[in-house]
Amino acid sequence: MGVSWDDAVEFCDRLSQDTGRAYRLPTEAEWEYACRAGTTTPFSFGETLTPDLANYDGNYTYGQGPQGIYRQKTTTVGSFPANPWGLYDMHGNVWEWCLDPWSDNYSWKTEDHPARKDGTIILPYSNTSRVLRGGSWSVIPRYCRSASRSWDTRGYFNYNGGFRLVLASRTP
Repeated sequence: MGVSWDDAVEFCDRLSQDTGRAYRLPTEAEWEYACRAGTTTPFSFGETLTPDLANYDGNYTYGQGPQGIYRQKTTTVGSFPANPWGLYDMHGNVWEWCLDPWSDNYSWKTEDHPARKDGTIILPYSNTSRVLRGGSWSVIPRYCRSASRSWDTRGYFNYNGGFRLVLASRTP
């Protein structure tokens, strides 16, 4: 299990070619917006996370949450409740690659962002690190918060990583 950022982007490109529709990875801002699903709490489920709501290392707690099971592997999508917008596994299970190059200050200017509004992807950089969001089955719950961020090099085969797709508003 696992996938590099380069492999995820290649999958999006091939799917776009095969279907005639434009698919890509979400930007970091899109990912967090979808994860939060209109909430302002650390998790879309509220102030804390429990092993009944997401797949992470249940030996550890967050806030007043209880300890619980540590599954030590990924689970099937849909094994846990969806967030308020019907999206599954936004917290835990696998780290998810985002389109963005890593930025310490998380402050993209609109004109510099690697994904423009029309879905055009701009990749003027080559070997930079990329953003990962969501946490995974192998981490403590604080890394599964809606706002938690991580990174890795784009070619790294992340054994506890994956990705989700965005259908862009234009055709390839």
